[in-house]
Amino acid sequence: MTLKTILHIVIILFPVSEIILAMLKRADKSLSTKADKGSFLILWGVIIIVITVDSFCNWHPVAELPLSRTACEATALGLLLVGLAVRWISILSLGKMFTVNVSIQRDHVLVQRGLYKYVRHPSYTGLLIAFLGLAIDHGTWIDVAIIMLPITAALFYRIQKEEEALVGKFGKQYEEYAARTKRLIPGIV
Repeated sequence: MTLKTILHIVIILFPVSEIILAMLKRADKSLSTKADKGSFLILWGVIIIVITVDSFCNWHPVAELPLSRTACEATALGLLLVGLAVRWISILSLGKMFTVNVSIQRDHVLVQRGLYKYVRHPSYTGLLIAFLGLAIDHGTWIDVAIIMLPITAALFYRIQKEEEALVGKFGKQYEEYAARTKRLIPGIV
């Protein structure tokens, strides 16, 4: 199997896994308090629009990344695999508390172990790493900007809504956790 074939398989599995999550991991309305404020629809809308627009555009060669096509594919595959691994490890760490729509369950606990020991939103870190891989596969700086900037902005809106819900549920406990951890990248952001 060639690098390109493996990359294409992973690129197909990425949205398939997200669609499966969206179908299976919605909060049970009777067991949770919704705090999504439209962030799920905004994030999905931005992702669909950005990927659609970017897929139909051929950018000028001046904006090409300074990598060979093989290096772009290898980098993209590595980032997609790392990103998806971080995302799924984070999701599995949360177990039944993970939902695609921001919600707080009655028996919700604040997870501070595993990747959550280092960052508050590792599943979003993984998502951003995976999208960076997808953008690099497209091969230009313009692709990177068109994919990463709007998706990052939509994720920051979602993180804000999620953190409001978590502060509402856990108060000082969440504030102390937030004081010692960064949102997405340990020690940086």
